[in-house]
Amino acid sequence: MNKTVSGWILIAIGLVVLIWGSFGFKTRESVVDVGPIHASKDTTHHVPYWPILGGIIIIGGIAVLISGRKS
Repeated sequence: MNKTVSGWILIAIGLVVLIWGSFGFKTRESVVDVGPIHASKDTTHHVPYWPILGGIIIIGGIAVLISGRKS
């Protein structure tokens, strides 16, 4: 793959990580389970990305772009 394309892809991924901020998932737990009566609770969990990680990916993309132009 061309270094220019790789650099732009890394920059785009870094921006997405910075903008998006976190990903979430849901879990379901049973609250009441008595005979035919069932009640459950959905809980949403958020796992944050490090903002530093997005910056590092962007800097890596810029470095790849610069190294591609020197070649």
